[in-house]
Amino acid sequence: MNNLIKESLTKLKQKNINNPELDLRILLKHASKKNNEIILSNPNLDNIDIVKFKSYIRKRIKRQSIAKIINNKSFWKYDFYINDFVLDPRPETELIIEEVLNIYRNKNLKLKILDIGTGSGCIAISLAKEFKNASITAIDISQEALEVAEKNLKIHNCGNQIQLKLIDFKNINSKFDLIVSNPPYLTNDQFNKTDPEVKNFEPKLALVGGHDGLKFYREYSNNLKNLMNKTAYFVCEIGINQRQDCEEIFQNSGLYLNKIVNDLQGIERILSFSKI
Repeated sequence: MNNLIKESLTKLKQKNINNPELDLRILLKHASKKNNEIILSNPNLDNIDIVKFKSYIRKRIKRQSIAKIINNKSFWKYDFYINDFVLDPRPETELIIEEVLNIYRNKNLKLKILDIGTGSGCIAISLAKEFKNASITAIDISQEALEVAEKNLKIHNCGNQIQLKLIDFKNINSKFDLIVSNPPYLTNDQFNKTDPEVKNFEPKLALVGGHDGLKFYREYSNNLKNLMNKTAYFVCEIGINQRQDCEEIFQNSGLYLNKIVNDLQGIERILSFSKI
C-alpha cells in the first residue's frame, strides 16, 4: 500500500472514525481524475488529484461528514447537493416518502403538498418525482437552506412543480391535501452529545426543537388543522422515544393518528395523521 494511503488510513483510525477504509476509498474516488474504481492495496496515484485528496482527508480528520466533504448525499432514488447549511438526508426520513406512497396509491393525483422545513429539498423533490401532477410548496426559515434547495431543484428539473418560500408555516394561508415535515426534534442536551459530524457541521436550527425537543409538534398541533383540506394527511418524522409525547400533544389538535411507522432499527419514527 502506498505511503500516502497508509498515512491517511492511520490518521482516520486515530480519530476513531467508523469504517475508515470505506471513507478512504470514497475520498480517493472523488479526488480521482478518472471515474475508475480505486483499489486501496495498489492505487494508481497518477490518476489522483493529490492536493484535493489531502484536503479531503484534513476535513474528515476534523470529523466533517463524507457527504459534507463531497457535497453529495443519496436520498430515496436520487443524489442531492448539500452543504453545512442543511442536514445530511437520513435513510429513516425516506419512510416519509414510503408512507405517502402507501396513502396515495394513485400517482396521477393532482395533490397540493406542503413541505415544512424543506432544507435541501430532498423530501419535496422525491415527492415531485413520484407524483408528477403534484404542486408542492416547500418552505424554510433559512435563506441559506433555500439556496441549497434551489440548486437541487435545478439539478432535478423540478422548478415547475415546486415553489420555494422563505416563510414560517404559521404565516401560510393556503390549504393542502398533504403536509410533510421532518422538524427539529433534538433537545439541547442531545445536540451537545451528538457526534462531531452533526454538532460541528450541521445547522443547529434544523436539529434542536426547544428544551424538550417537542416545540414544533406543539406548534403543528395548534395550527396544522387550518392548513389541511377535509381529506388531508400530515406525515412527520419524530425522534427516539417521542411517540407517546406526540400522541398526547396531538390529542386535541383535530387530527387523528392513523399510523406509526418503525424504522429498520425498530424505532417509532413516522407518524401519519388525518383530519378528524
